[in-house]
Formats: sequence, structure tokens, C-alpha cells
Amino acid sequence: MLNEHYPDLEFASGLCLESGKLLLKYFRNRHLNPSRKADRSIVTEADTAADAFIHETIRNAYPDDFLLSEELNPIITNSSLQNGWVVDPLDGTTNFVLGLPHWGILITKIEAGYPILSAQYFPVIDELYQVVQGHPPTLNGSPIHVEKEFEPSFTTIFSCCSRTYRHYRVDIRYKTRIFGSAGYSLASVAKGTARIAFEATAKIWDLAAAWLLIPQAGGEIGVISGDNPFPIIPGINYQTKNYSVLAAASKTWFNEGLQKIKPLE
Repeated sequence: MLNEHYPDLEFASGLCLESGKLLLKYFRNRHLNPSRKADRSIVTEADTAADAFIHETIRNAYPDDFLLSEELNPIITNSSLQNGWVVDPLDGTTNFVLGLPHWGILITKIEAGYPILSAQYFPVIDELYQVVQGHPPTLNGSPIHVEKEFEPSFTTIFSCCSRTYRHYRVDIRYKTRIFGSAGYSLASVAKGTARIAFEATAKIWDLAAAWLLIPQAGGEIGVISGDNPFPIIPGINYQTKNYSVLAAASKTWFNEGLQKIKPLE
């Protein structure tokens, strides 16, 4: 088990699991009052409660690290900090509000501006993804790997977000699935379910875990245009930064995505 040798991963994984218990109470209660943020995304009291719990726990355990999170801390204000954490306390809020199962907690450790380990937990379906730089990632403790190009699956999918077809012309012929959670969509490449995944307007907390997870699983990840998300830079309001993130099970299939996903004129 990776946890036994990497205390930071054990911490992140445990925090994901505890946050999952907290969020499940809200999920099962279903008395939510969603509202819209400035970017039109949905937020609920569950998001903010989970963010506050994660924020306090990290602050107590790692007082000298920065914390970049969707609801409470979208900006690193101390320019001298290079090591810290990127957190999405509830990825897939719309699914959460509607009672759909694909939503989760994404926690990534950053060193010198880049991801070095992450944990992602999807409580309803009980899937815990863990990865440390230089090691194969695991799903519930078992190693995972992308689909093998030299041994392609009989069937595969293209996973994308709901904004994809509003902003891009897509000519990928695989069956399309929209999970409603950027973290889960990108993880579907790492575990060999999707051949290609695309998130048209991902935030840093949506993609940080996958930025490490997918290469360590044997795949490719990058942006199709604009800035790269890493290294993380102090002073930027990451709530206003979108990234067009493409992930694929191989370099060949990544290039296929680049060729067949084009911005609408």
C-alpha cells in the first residue's frame, strides 16, 4: 500500500474519506439551497462546509503550506510559498444536488509548484484513487493503468464535459459519456475506461490530481490551447482561470484528440 510509505498521501486519503462522510450526510438529507457563483457554477452549504473542514485540517497539520481551494482560497497571497495543497472539496456539485452518484473530493499535494501526490474519493461509488510521483496509481488499493494502445479494448468511450459541444467541434467517433465531474472524467482515462477525455473549462482544482494521475498510469495530459496550469503561481486568482484539458491513454490518441477537437469558429 502506498499509504504505508508516504504519510502525506495517508493524510490526504484520510482527509478525503472523512470529508466524504461529511458530504454524504448532506447528500442523503437532500435539504440543500444551491446558489450560483459569479462564473455561474453552483455552490451549496455542503461545498463550503467541506472546504472549511479540509481547510482547518490542513492548516493544523501543515501550517507552513499554502492552500488553494475552490470556495475559500482561490489565490495564493504569500509569494514565498512553493509547497502546499490544491483542493476541490466537492467536484460535481450539480450531480450532488440532483442526487447523482459521480461527485467527489480531490486533494493534491504541491511541491515547487507541481503536483507530487494526490487522493481522489468518490463516496457514493466508493472509489479512492491514489498516486505518488514515480509510482503506479491505485484504485481502492489495486494498481490501475490506461488502455493499452497495442492491445486496444473492444469498446471504449470519449469522456467530456457538458460545455465541450458548446465551444468545440468534435469529430471523435467513440461513444460519448458526460459524467458531470471533471475529476472522475479524467480518472476514467487512468483506469482504462475512457480512451480520451476532454474538459473544456477546467479549473486548477479540477485537474491538479489528474495532472499526476494520468501520466503515472501511462497516459498523456495537457492543454489544447493557452497557458499550462503548472507551476502554480502566487497572486493569480484561479477562480477566473480556465484550462482546456485533454487526456488520453497514449500519445497517439492524445494527438487524435488534438486533431479532432477544434474550437468553433
